[in-house]
Amino acid sequence: MKNYEPNFVERQKQAAEAREAQLKKLRLKTAAANEPESLARQAERRANAEARKLRIAEASALKIRQKKEALEQAAERERIAESERVAKAEEDARQQEREAALRASELAQQKERDIEREKERKAERDRRYAARKARKK
Repeated sequence: MKNYEPNFVERQKQAAEAREAQLKKLRLKTAAANEPESLARQAERRANAEARKLRIAEASALKIRQKKEALEQAAERERIAESERVAKAEEDARQQEREAALRASELAQQKERDIEREKERKAERDRRYAARKARKK
């Protein structure tokens, strides 16, 4: 049988049998696909796929909402921080103005004291001069 070669008729017969076997297999699959159990499984698979798509869409929407909220919160924190920086800068400016006014007031008072001391020294000098002149006469 080692050198056995089927003739043309045998090859045609085998090809026809193979086609019949394939057709039979296909008929069994389509018949099984139309059975109520198979239809129920297919419907369940479709429902699961739709539910999965819905869950994925909801998760994506949730992530987007969370990112949006996080960005809004960050923006709000930044606005608050900026307003605090502005308020602090304004308070610092007011404090510096108060300090400058206080220094100016202190300088003015010091200047007045210096002028008063100078007047007292001049009066004392004038008094000594007058006394000296009075002694010479």
